[in-house]
Amino acid sequence: MQDKRDKPLGELFTELTQELRTLFQQEMDLFRTEMMEKLVQLLKDVAALGIGAVLLYTGFLTLTAALVFGLAEFMPLGLSALIVAVVFLAIGFVFVQKGRKDLAKMKMVPEKSTETLKETAQWAKTLK
Repeated sequence: MQDKRDKPLGELFTELTQELRTLFQQEMDLFRTEMMEKLVQLLKDVAALGIGAVLLYTGFLTLTAALVFGLAEFMPLGLSALIVAVVFLAIGFVFVQKGRKDLAKMKMVPEKSTETLKETAQWAKTLK
């Protein structure tokens, strides 16, 4: 193999161009991989929220009925239903706020790809 110092400038420039293409292709592959990982994680989180919401709702209905009838032994049925409804609405609100907060924290920007693209762009500028 020829030493880089012995190669003509045109050939070196061609090699550099090919290596830059390869580098950008690898960075785009990293970007795609990172975005797929984030999409899969987002889908898992949304599925967990959905399943949790259905189970909470089912439990909510059953527990509500049990509590309303249990409290109805000590007070009028309408008042016991109102008390139970207010308590469950407060608890449900707390869960919904937590889920929204956790989703808002999730970063959808591919940090690794963005950083390496910036570094490559700076490096390519120094070649000019």
